[in-house]
Amino acid sequence: MNDRMTTPWGELALARFPEDPRDRLRAWDASDEYLLRHLQGVDLSGTVVVLGDRWGALVTALAVHGPTQITDSYLSQEATRANLARNAVGTGTVRLLTTQDPPPGRIDVLLVRVPKSLALLEDQLLRLAPGVHEGTVVVGTGMVKEIHTSTLRLFERIIGPTRTSLAEKKARLIFSTPQAPGKVVATPWPYRYALPEDIGPVSGRTVVNHAGVFCADRLDIGTRFFLTHLPDTRGAARVVDLGCGNGVVGTAVALADPGAEVLFVDESFQAVASAEATYKANGVPGHAEFRVGDGLTGVPEGSVDLVLNNPPFHSHQATTDATAQRMFADARRALRPGGELWVVGNRHLGYHVTLRRLFGNSRLVASDPKFVVLKAVKR
Repeated sequence: MNDRMTTPWGELALARFPEDPRDRLRAWDASDEYLLRHLQGVDLSGTVVVLGDRWGALVTALAVHGPTQITDSYLSQEATRANLARNAVGTGTVRLLTTQDPPPGRIDVLLVRVPKSLALLEDQLLRLAPGVHEGTVVVGTGMVKEIHTSTLRLFERIIGPTRTSLAEKKARLIFSTPQAPGKVVATPWPYRYALPEDIGPVSGRTVVNHAGVFCADRLDIGTRFFLTHLPDTRGAARVVDLGCGNGVVGTAVALADPGAEVLFVDESFQAVASAEATYKANGVPGHAEFRVGDGLTGVPEGSVDLVLNNPPFHSHQATTDATAQRMFADARRALRPGGELWVVGNRHLGYHVTLRRLFGNSRLVASDPKFVVLKAVKR
C-alpha cells in the first residue's frame, strides 16, 4: 500500500517492503506522526539516531538532518531505502546500521520506536548509552498498547528519569533525561542455554540467542514439536532453514546429516547472528551458509531439496498470514521438482489450504492439540 503521510517537513509517499498493492497496512502509524510533530521544537543539528524505525517513515521525514537508523529488520532497512528513493532523497543523507553494527560514539538526539521485544530494547539501550550525554534529547514513541510499565522502567534504569506524554490517537511519547555521561554497562545478551532431552539430534545441545529473537530464553513449544518430527534428510544435498530464528532446526539437520549443506535465512540480523553462533557453539561438521534477507530472494530456482519453515504470523503488532504465504511461494520457486517444504504452525492458521493452492498437495505429517506439521511436494 503506497500512501501519503503529512509531516512538519512536507508530505511523504510511503510504503512497506516488499510493496504489495493488496496490503492495506500503512508504513507508519499515529506514534510516528506524534513523534514528528513533537520534533518541531527540538534542535536536530547534532547527531540524530533513530532506533527501531519500522518502515523508514521517521528517517525519511528527518532525512534533511542526516539521521542514523539502527534496525534489526532487513525488510525495514530495505523499506527505508525504497521510501527515500520514492521521495527523491539520496541514501547518502542517511546512515543505515543494523543492531549488530557498532553504534555511533556520540548521540545528541535519540529517537526510539518502542519494539515488541523488551529484551531487544534493553540490549540496544545498553549499547547506545555510552554515546548519550547530559544534553542528549531522548524521546521514545509507540502506541499505548505497546508501552508498559516495564518499558518505562527500562528507560529509567538505563537512560535516566522518565515520564510519558498524554495519549493522542492511542499513541504516547516517552521522555527520558540523561543525568550523567552515558553508563557503560555490558549487555546481558546473547543468552545461552542447554536444550532439553528427547528432541532428536540437538538434545542437550547449546543454543545462543541474541536479544529480540523469538523465545530467546527457552525452546518454544512449536519448534520443539517440529524437532521431534523432522524428515530424514539423507539424500537432500541443500536444505534451507527458512525464518531460522536461533537456528536450532537447521543445526539439528546438520548434526543428523553432516553431508547436507544448510542455508540459514532470516530477515532479522539478530536471528541470523544467533543461528551462526548456535551452529558454531555445537561444533557442527559440514557446510552452512548464513544469510540475512527477504526470504529466498536470490536463491536460484530449482536449487533446493528441502525447506523447513516455522513462519511468523505477526508483523509487529499486526496479525497477518502475508509473510507465511510469501515464504511458501518462495519455497516452491526455490525447490527442485520432487523437493519438499515442511511447515510447522498452529492448527487454527489453516496453512494446508494455502499449501494446496500453491503446490497442489499438502499432507499432514503430525499433529497435537495445538500444532500441525505439514508437508508439500513440488511436482
